Amino acid sequence: MDKDSILDDIFNNDPLGLLNVKAKTSNVKSADQRLSESFDEINTFYNENNREPEANISDITEQTLYFRLENLRKNVKNSEILESEDIYNLLNIVPKEINSIDDILGDNFDDLLNTDDAGLFDFKHTPKEYERAQADFVARRKKCKDFDKYEHLFKEVQSDLSNGKRQLIEFREDNLRKGDYYVHNGVLMLLAEVNISQDEQSFSSGKRIRKDGRTLCVFENGTQSNMLYRSLGKILYSNGKVVTQNMDKVNEKFIENFSDINSDDEVSGYIYVLKSLSTDIDISATNDLFKIGYSDVSVASRIKNAVNEPTYLMAPVKEVAAWKCFNMNTQKFEQLIHNFFGNTCLNVTVRDNEGIPHNPKEWFIVPLGIIEQAVQLIISGEVIHYRYDNVNKLIIKI
Repeated sequence: MDKDSILDDIFNNDPLGLLNVKAKTSNVKSADQRLSESFDEINTFYNENNREPEANISDITEQTLYFRLENLRKNVKNSEILESEDIYNLLNIVPKEINSIDDILGDNFDDLLNTDDAGLFDFKHTPKEYERAQADFVARRKKCKDFDKYEHLFKEVQSDLSNGKRQLIEFREDNLRKGDYYVHNGVLMLLAEVNISQDEQSFSSGKRIRKDGRTLCVFENGTQSNMLYRSLGKILYSNGKVVTQNMDKVNEKFIENFSDINSDDEVSGYIYVLKSLSTDIDISATNDLFKIGYSDVSVASRIKNAVNEPTYLMAPVKEVAAWKCFNMNTQKFEQLIHNFFGNTCLNVTVRDNEGIPHNPKEWFIVPLGIIEQAVQLIISGEVIHYRYDNVNKLIIKI
């Protein structure tokens, strides 16, 4: 056989496909993509440190970002491209003038660190210091274009916090709910949207349902993020708080959900939360001790003789919260609250003015924020799907 025939025979006899070489696909990023990603690192640094990067010779990563930012500020074209991503107004600075040798030596001369191309210090396989703290926080914040429809809501929440109508409580795993507010790194945040998906995963201990999905989180500083639901839970669990509902609005929802109120309706009673002002060491030393009860008269009238009534521990009390009730069986509502927190009931014996012992049953050792959450769940009708975990001090889904 001639040489060509031998080669044809070799190439045609390849049962394992060893000679089938696939063409390489190009995965080269455009200049605009590289520019955007490089500026995104500067935004991330500012978000984590609440300041722009500085010329820090002891931190090569920060110094790289410093030179990169200085270079971008002097490049009008690139600044215009990045205008929509400049959420911290880092580029709105007058270009630096060069008037001396010191200015030249301190400047990034000749664009040696231009961000259009891969820089000398762009490490791809080593973690950056400011990225380690939030490895799961992969969704980048961007400017919220319709922030005007959220701005007044943030102002209301801040006002409620100042006036004591809302409180900050510890974040727990089941605290993520659409429409609720949270605080992360000192910044108020609204969980505006949640798109949840579920998939089944197999583990050695059995199969589990994994819940995740993208969210829309709007921040008080005018930015937004579409971070993953599970990632949001992780960063809030490590450094976050839950903002409780406005108690006045909770009361309004209570009315709306349980009755149709008109001018002819009358108040049928009050659900209230009280704190004891007793000087008894066993009572005053008990944290998160509250009485949850019902009264068919105003709370002020009901508690005016508290020092003489065993149900109030024979001591004055302070009203902490109250819900006005219309056209409903408030005793059943009260009983539902008591059943929900039944395993936290205070076990105490007090004696009345005649020395007769009594065991009050309406005092519970529960954080106020948890009580407010329980009321919200009752109002929404979702309480049947939850229970209170007294060990970990949180409400969990059944």
